[in-house]
Amino acid sequence: MNSAQTISAGVVLLTVIGIAYGGSFMLRVINRTAPANDLQRTYFRAGHAHAGVLVILGLVVMLLIAEAGVTGILAGLSTGVLWAAILMPAGFFLSAVGRDPERPNRLRYLIYTGGLVLVVGLGSAGVGLIVTGLA
Repeated sequence: MNSAQTISAGVVLLTVIGIAYGGSFMLRVINRTAPANDLQRTYFRAGHAHAGVLVILGLVVMLLIAEAGVTGILAGLSTGVLWAAILMPAGFFLSAVGRDPERPNRLRYLIYTGGLVLVVGLGSAGVGLIVTGLA
């Protein structure tokens, strides 16, 4: 890995501290010691799960891309996995904020945007690895 990738990986690992804190918040929501309605409980749970899984997946993709020596646009687009780790959880959390919301607000579109960015990132990483492997 080059120095930019190493720094990025370090920053991403530090975000896991925030995800861990979010886990303690989730426990309070699930145990009903933090106020949340059913929509919020569902969205907060989904946001927390997506954050954890996508951060780990993003780090794995970063390592695979670096190890294989994928370069260019495909390497750049593969960072979409880490961007999805920000966009999707943000969509889940921010679309359910407020006092007893009945339905998610417009920030729910961050979930769909994150999903699209995830597909582009994974597709680029997969094609980049295949092309590099065939070369």
